[in-house]
Amino acid sequence: MAYSGLLSFIGKLEQNDELKRIEPSTSPDLEITEITDRIVKSGGKALLFENTGKRFPLLINIFGSDRRMALALSRTDPYDTGKEIERLFSIVSGKNTGIKDKISSLPALIKISSVFPRRSHRKGSCQDVIIREPDLGILPVLKCWPHDGGRFITLPMVHTIHPQTGSTNVGMYRMQILDRNTTGMHWQRHKTGANHFEAWKLKGQKMPVSVALGGDPVYTYAATAPVPENINEYILAGFLRRKKVTLVKCITNDLYVPGDADIILEGYVDPAEKPVWEGPFGDHTGFYSLADWYPRFHVTCITHRKDAVYPATIVGIPPQEDAYLAKATERIFLAPVKMALLPEIIDFHMPDAGTAHNLVIVRINKSYPGQGMKVINSLMGAGQMMFSKYIIVVSGEIDIRDYPRLTKYIFENLNPDKDIYFTRGPLDVLDHASDNFSFGGKAGIDATIKHPEELGSINRLHEDNDHVEFVASDDFSELTVNPALVAIDIPVVIVKSPDLSESNLKLLRKWLSHNDPEGKIKLILNVDSSVDIQDYFMITWQILANTDPLRDHRFLTRSCIILDGTIKKTGNRKFQRKWPNVVCSDEKTIEVVDSGWSNYGFEKFIQSPSLKYNKLLKNGKDEIIE
Repeated sequence: MAYSGLLSFIGKLEQNDELKRIEPSTSPDLEITEITDRIVKSGGKALLFENTGKRFPLLINIFGSDRRMALALSRTDPYDTGKEIERLFSIVSGKNTGIKDKISSLPALIKISSVFPRRSHRKGSCQDVIIREPDLGILPVLKCWPHDGGRFITLPMVHTIHPQTGSTNVGMYRMQILDRNTTGMHWQRHKTGANHFEAWKLKGQKMPVSVALGGDPVYTYAATAPVPENINEYILAGFLRRKKVTLVKCITNDLYVPGDADIILEGYVDPAEKPVWEGPFGDHTGFYSLADWYPRFHVTCITHRKDAVYPATIVGIPPQEDAYLAKATERIFLAPVKMALLPEIIDFHMPDAGTAHNLVIVRINKSYPGQGMKVINSLMGAGQMMFSKYIIVVSGEIDIRDYPRLTKYIFENLNPDKDIYFTRGPLDVLDHASDNFSFGGKAGIDATIKHPEELGSINRLHEDNDHVEFVASDDFSELTVNPALVAIDIPVVIVKSPDLSESNLKLLRKWLSHNDPEGKIKLILNVDSSVDIQDYFMITWQILANTDPLRDHRFLTRSCIILDGTIKKTGNRKFQRKWPNVVCSDEKTIEVVDSGWSNYGFEKFIQSPSLKYNKLLKNGKDEIIE
């Protein structure tokens, strides 16, 4: 079903026992985040904070489970949506060539046309109340984490238009509140909003911008989805909700927004104006994204429904609510990726620990040698996949979401010396580990079942370290090692070593020769001393976030590689960029929520997730590691 505003969706959540109302007064300043972080990570319900001290209640965690994600998209299973898209793509691409097939396809083609958005000349319910002297202070905007630069609107659907082509875009870019009627506009250099901004700058005119909050939750999903540039996001939204989106004209600019949204912020960005210092912000990577210069958004008018609800989300150390948005994207966009780019793809998956771009796992139907590397190279240049840091390609019958089995499978089909492809390319601007902003190393890992042609001689591009003298015993007291995975036939060892200096590498090679004389170990993961080397999720998240694959790998032997996931600002390293701290609640906020927990109305006490991760903090309370 299509929802008319968040209140309509709240009713659906309550019908399905997927909503918890919080009646006591709760502060948008850190308290709501700490409560939500506990609920999200424990698999809890959506939360409606009814008393925020502001004009509107606040709804959060609406996407934070598979069931709620399906409800939000008005679908039983997002995978069914992907199959429906595949059928429609087949029709459009002309696979049905017979006259009977074409006639039988007409209902589907009519169905496509019926989901295109329509413009209404009437006002929408989002314009029930018009505030021409806007004050953002009426909104319960969150300060999420203690070292955030301020309060941030976290679920904005930012509407822009290209001044020459007239193409529109709806993107999701965080917005830091600067004062009563201005915010920062964090559209990153790779985003369509930034592209539109540059076009308005060349034209020398103010850029109209309108921001929608709430409405049918499928609008929010569409704003996050990897829709190709110049394709209207509301076509996808209409397709998912099986009903076209009705758009209405804004009051103070010529942009169109969903008529049934909850709140609209109208305004403009002036390209001639100096940018503002925006951030830091506790981001979805689990680290603070560092402050930088971004445009200033001026709010000229606020409109809202009479029954408006303010939507929000939090991001931080995974898993968070955004992980379920990513899962839906995997299901919905599998068919377009297969049909438009790589038909051999069977499935792809972005694990939570990889925070979207850091790790992509792809399963293919392999039919010729080199096909795994072909897929890697294709994906590294494809849309938002270009930001991927590690891409692993597998073939055969393997569930890529069964991590223990998948890991064994990968190493059964991997020769580190031959099957790992290192390169450089664009990275997400939130990546902190590369030497250069938004540009750095990548790794493609071909773990497909090999054809005979792929089993030839070794192509070694590293120095010969195979002939390390066997050591009967040695002093390895400087090393903390977890070899438990080797015992279950996963040839991976976790170690704590300060860095990959020559002396440490020499020690690791000696340890390897002493403990693995048969050369079974293929990968060593090096992490900081504060990382729990029994916690594989924490290890994976830290390795993926803290490595530049090209810079941070070394071959200990031709069959064993080491990745250095330690902080690069420590020791004698000359890492030039700032290094962010991890995102955790502070002690005071944890105490406030602990003491108030019984009043919130939850059945059982949930401990703060930050207690597990605050040992990763460096420099005490600072968001920057110097």
